[in-house]
Amino acid sequence: QFVSRGMCVDYAIHDTDKGNPHCHIMLTMRPLDERGAWAAKSKKEYDLDENGERIRLPSGRYKTHKVDLTGWNDKDNTLLWRKAWADFTNNFLERNGSPERIDHRSNAERGIDEIPTVHMGVAACQMEKKGIATEKGELNRNIQKANRLIREIRAQIGKLKEWIADLFKARETAPKQPPQSPNLANLLMKYLSVQREKSRKYSQRWQQQHATDELKTIAAAVNYLSEHGISNLDELDASLSSVSDRAYSIREGMKTAEQRMKELQKLIEYGRNYQTYKPIQDEYRQIRWKGKQEKFAEARRAELTLWDAANRYLHAHLPEGVKTLPISAWEKEYTALKVQREAEYDTLKETRAEVAELQKIRKCVDIALRADQPEQTQNRTKRHDIDR
Repeated sequence: QFVSRGMCVDYAIHDTDKGNPHCHIMLTMRPLDERGAWAAKSKKEYDLDENGERIRLPSGRYKTHKVDLTGWNDKDNTLLWRKAWADFTNNFLERNGSPERIDHRSNAERGIDEIPTVHMGVAACQMEKKGIATEKGELNRNIQKANRLIREIRAQIGKLKEWIADLFKARETAPKQPPQSPNLANLLMKYLSVQREKSRKYSQRWQQQHATDELKTIAAAVNYLSEHGISNLDELDASLSSVSDRAYSIREGMKTAEQRMKELQKLIEYGRNYQTYKPIQDEYRQIRWKGKQEKFAEARRAELTLWDAANRYLHAHLPEGVKTLPISAWEKEYTALKVQREAEYDTLKETRAEVAELQKIRKCVDIALRADQPEQTQNRTKRHDIDR
């Protein structure tokens, strides 16, 4: 992947039996010519106007653009290299009888409709292992919690939609059935009668307690149906679609908020590093004697590296002309998004509770419908439910 294209590769494999084997790869961006000397990785070309003339800038220089001569620094290469690594790894896993597989694609490319987590990084991972909660770790835990809740809601809604579809199909094929959708209130009352009849073989005390519990269930179901204007299966199906759309809308809002929170985390982190290590960078630049400057750089390498990384990131992600880092504003925005995320998560929990109430209604309606079915049909329905 690298050497065959002319790159020089320096790699180091780290595997300390701590569950995180990985490899660091450093590549050259300049090619070597036939004499073994470094060649150019890019060249400048003049920008031309509509008449083919060079464009002069106010400074007196001519406008130019850079032309890449190797293509090695193209971001699309990372996709090719990640796919190659995934293919190589999966081939090795298959040959060794392992069922695990890796996938280089993003959640969106794989059709996984979930909020992506953030990359933790070495420092945050080490702190988390020591039991120290980090902002990145907390963000990931909240994302994972929201994803679990979204999966649960989606799965329950899917089951309910499938159940209603089966009822509609059975209604279409059954002979002498009324054209309108069954009334849910009547089915709930039918359920109550069926349960009361079943409880007759138990003690009087058990019957009383059971009847009280069933009445609470039916009362909650009737209240839910009344509040949401649902009287039949068609309206219940429409309500399920509405709940699903609401959950989707909340999830999309959470995705947007989480993405912005990730961006703010990086801006705040790099902004703080920039401000913290700027005095060291200034001191380094003020040293005129080369030997003393190199000695200073060696002694303060870590701080200078952190400042340089922060400087490059901020220059790439902030608009031109920004002279003062708005770290306080970023922190306020991050706090506001945290509050918004918590509110959206509470709304998701309310949606899950709503879906759970619909599941209870489904159970009651199922029992009521089966009471009027022949025993053979009931057995088939029970087997179908177990399979599902």
